[in-house]
Amino acid sequence: MSFTNFLETEILDHVFAGAAYSAPSTHYLGLFTAAPGEAGGGTELSGSAYVRKSVAFTTLGNTTSNNAAVEFPTATGSWGTVTHVGVYDASSSGNLMAYATLSSSKAIATGDVFRVPNGDLDITLN
Repeated sequence: MSFTNFLETEILDHVFAGAAYSAPSTHYLGLFTAAPGEAGGGTELSGSAYVRKSVAFTTLGNTTSNNAAVEFPTATGSWGTVTHVGVYDASSSGNLMAYATLSSSKAIATGDVFRVPNGDLDITLN
């Protein structure tokens, strides 16, 4: 996953300039049909029972991974083709913190459930 400009600035300000930064108590996973980027943007899903889902992480070394499966609600209509995911600091609105392209896009039709298995969402710092 790549960090957005928002998170990069928060980290730099906190570590090198001593500015306070409070990590969110809960992170939320969002799904996209068009790519977000460093400045955010992209096309996040909406409607048809879509909501961001909470995601918790466990860090080992320079990688943090989701420590439980993340399951979205059953789609009540077509969500389109999910191509990207993003981690937010709020369940709606908020700041996009990190984003990634899925290794395989997934078309979500009525009745489908999108899942991210435990440990499949990795954020690595090199």
